[in-house]
Amino acid sequence: MSTSAPTSKFIDSSRLSEPGYQAFLLLRTVFTAAPILFGLDKFFNVMTDWPQYLAPWIDGILPGSAQQGMYIIGVIEIVAGVLVAIAPRYGALVVTAWLAGIIVDLLTLSGFYDVALRDFGLLVGALALARLAVVYTGPKALR
Repeated sequence: MSTSAPTSKFIDSSRLSEPGYQAFLLLRTVFTAAPILFGLDKFFNVMTDWPQYLAPWIDGILPGSAQQGMYIIGVIEIVAGVLVAIAPRYGALVVTAWLAGIIVDLLTLSGFYDVALRDFGLLVGALALARLAVVYTGPKALR
């Protein structure tokens, strides 16, 4: 039995010493966990009062109250995190698009420009994950 065989479908033990693969694993882990945790918190508002981050024009197009909109947003974030876990090449692009939407929301909602800038940094990280996933997950999305 070869010692270079992958230990699971998520971690290739033969590549663990490669800095690029380490970066891929770090980004994949963060962009799996963060959207899931933030999505779950949309239901409980423990970290913050999430509806305050919703621009009025977006609240106007979402059904129900701002908090009910946050439930929808939370579900989308959870799904995005799971998608990064199982198909990082495509899940990272979904997270990138989602972060772009959040940035638009925050830029049209006065007073949260610092958060928009932070989210731009996250967007760049999600793009980096998508590019690394091309190398480390090969031609198949699920691996």
